Amino acid sequence: MTNLAALPIVKGTVDALVLKALSWMPMHGFEITRWIEARSTGALDIRDSALYQALHRLEERGLVAADWGVTDNNQRARYYRITKAGRTRLTADTAQWVRYATTVTDILTSASGPA
Repeated sequence: MTNLAALPIVKGTVDALVLKALSWMPMHGFEITRWIEARSTGALDIRDSALYQALHRLEERGLVAADWGVTDNNQRARYYRITKAGRTRLTADTAQWVRYATTVTDILTSASGPA
């Protein structure tokens, strides 16, 4: 299902989404954006500035590493890969997100009134 308007990205989730994308293979920025948009069937739209801020932040924290490479269409690009610390962080962030989302969903879909 494709939404007409993209959903806003919840603050703090771009890092986790980038780490998840990179958990499959090293990618350059445009590939990361395409991967996230494809997995969300277009519902999530990550701005380039937010993506590159996240990549720089993750690199500074040692959660991703980058090397220069050449794309399929012969363009020079930085390829990012997740590090061991990044995989550990992704696992923790995923567990926290699932717990958070489940809790909020339970509250929002609750049929009971005040305790």
